[in-house]
Amino acid sequence: MNVLLVVTGGIAVYKSCEVVGRIKAKGHDVRVVMTRGATQFVAPLTFSALSGHPTQTEMFGSEKSDIEHIELAKWADLVLVAPATYNFIGKMANGIADDLATTVLAAIPAETPIFIAPAMNTKMWENPILQRNLESLKILPNLKVIMPRHAILACGDRGIGAMEKPKEIVKAIFS
Repeated sequence: MNVLLVVTGGIAVYKSCEVVGRIKAKGHDVRVVMTRGATQFVAPLTFSALSGHPTQTEMFGSEKSDIEHIELAKWADLVLVAPATYNFIGKMANGIADDLATTVLAAIPAETPIFIAPAMNTKMWENPILQRNLESLKILPNLKVIMPRHAILACGDRGIGAMEKPKEIVKAIFS
């Protein structure tokens, strides 16, 4: 199975490295698209080494293709957004396609499963705007949310918002 991992900019990015390893250990192929924000937490080279493929970060300028977003969308049998930030969920819910990650998602065929694993501060998770955006994503029958956990968050707060553990994410996408 071809798994496209979209990594967005939050502290939980480091957990996505383990997700790649666990998917590969199950015998699946993984390609990674990172948002600019994600590259501030983990270098694209890390995901390239783990996946065995170049990590894509830019909409234009790929040596491979100028229509990379379409090629990646066609390649993917399954899409996982982990972590899925408040910002990225808002863009998805409102149809904003302003970078490679959001444009790839806009081009994903309706039958391709999409999983999102949110990660953010508790107050952001509880924000009515985020909840409205998650509700509006329910129009996508192929989209499933892997709920965040209750934990001590990176900022020191305790509450819901921690990205699910990599082992549980991989279990969820293949069950």
